[in-house]
Amino acid sequence: MPPYYRLAVDATLEELQTNAEQGLSAPEASRRLEEHGPNRLPTKSGSSLLQIIISQFTNILVLILIAAAAVSLLVGDVKDVIVILVIVVLNAALGTYQEYQAEQALAALSAMQVPLVRVRRAGEVKQVNAHEVVPGDIVMLQEGDRVPADGRVIESHNLQIEEAALTGESQAVFKKADVLDKDDVPLGDRANLVFMSTSVTYGRGAMAVTGTGLNTEIGKIAALLMEVEDTETPLTKRINQLSRYLVIGAIGVVIIVFLAGALRGIPLTQMLLTSISLAVAAVPESLPAVITISLSLGAARMVERNVLIRKLPAVETLGSVTTICSDKTGTLTKNEMTATLLALPGHDDVNVSGIGYSAEGTFKLANGEPLDPKADAAVGRFLKAMALSTDAYLEYDNQGEVNVVGDTTEGALLVAAQKVGWTRPQLEQDLPRVGELPFSSERKAMTTIHEPRDAETGRLF
Repeated sequence: MPPYYRLAVDATLEELQTNAEQGLSAPEASRRLEEHGPNRLPTKSGSSLLQIIISQFTNILVLILIAAAAVSLLVGDVKDVIVILVIVVLNAALGTYQEYQAEQALAALSAMQVPLVRVRRAGEVKQVNAHEVVPGDIVMLQEGDRVPADGRVIESHNLQIEEAALTGESQAVFKKADVLDKDDVPLGDRANLVFMSTSVTYGRGAMAVTGTGLNTEIGKIAALLMEVEDTETPLTKRINQLSRYLVIGAIGVVIIVFLAGALRGIPLTQMLLTSISLAVAAVPESLPAVITISLSLGAARMVERNVLIRKLPAVETLGSVTTICSDKTGTLTKNEMTATLLALPGHDDVNVSGIGYSAEGTFKLANGEPLDPKADAAVGRFLKAMALSTDAYLEYDNQGEVNVVGDTTEGALLVAAQKVGWTRPQLEQDLPRVGELPFSSERKAMTTIHEPRDAETGRLF
């Protein structure tokens, strides 16, 4: 079968055995859910509390300390036994607490509310859990939605989707239902397909689900990540190497001291106890505790910077990184656009300061002279028109961070107006929208029509 981007809408629906107007029936949707499984990406199960506790005693250095405590008990040195066991238990308790807290935090993140999706089932539009979406479902998309699965576009009304999570491109892509009659079209150029975990920034449309869970493009990436094997960190390798040297050295001390005493005629029992005592003394009892405390302090500092450390040795591993290979968008950059220059006919260019979606910024002319958009009619009118002719809006989270819901370019224009103190809802109180010509690839423009509420506003525009 050819890829879905080469199939017409009717052929796609026929292949998926679904109907654009009716969608799937409830029994058929249940059958496909049983066949294909939930629409979720697999994750490695977290460690239980018992597994975390046991893992604290698998370190070679800790095992050496336990062995040293046992030997000390045999030779009757109770004080050493108590000291060593206290260190081992405190070390295990600290490591268990840190890792268990991280596991609980990760579990809480995984249990966050699953989004609802609007699908057409038995001719009616219903909201279902995103995990219950199956191949053949007809999903309705609108501005602000997150695409729940891979699918073929069957209806598009100026539909634009931001695919940075998959392709790294911050600019939204126009989606259409037309056939792409080409071979080997790159992922980012498949304009009639939509992909899981991408976001609708503009317009509306409908898609026929073609793949869910691991059978999606993002699912393929998740499957590759699941294949990555756990390896020892640089710190763990060095500790294990040191532990081996200590074991070899301790055994060497036992043999040399024992043979030297035996050759001098000292009783064998006495020499055996003496040799073992020297071997125990060679073990650095406090080293595991020092390492665990240092790593815990590092993990605490990382949490303050919103970085969750699941395994303590990973703190040191991060410091050992020499080369980072990363995609630009969302890592080196924040996937935020900023309006930095206003170019008006018959007016000097205006530079706008500020970074990202922060409302802090100033307006200056090219010669550095400050400018007040409220006092400059041309600049003020331009900024208000930019803010009014958008469909995006700004959202604030609990930390006061700004998120743009909608097109990122429109978000940058809204932020530019907000630097003056103007927001779209406030402006629309005086200039309510009464009509619009939506953005289209043919016009390459969006036009909104507003009715002035008072004479002064009408005069301004």
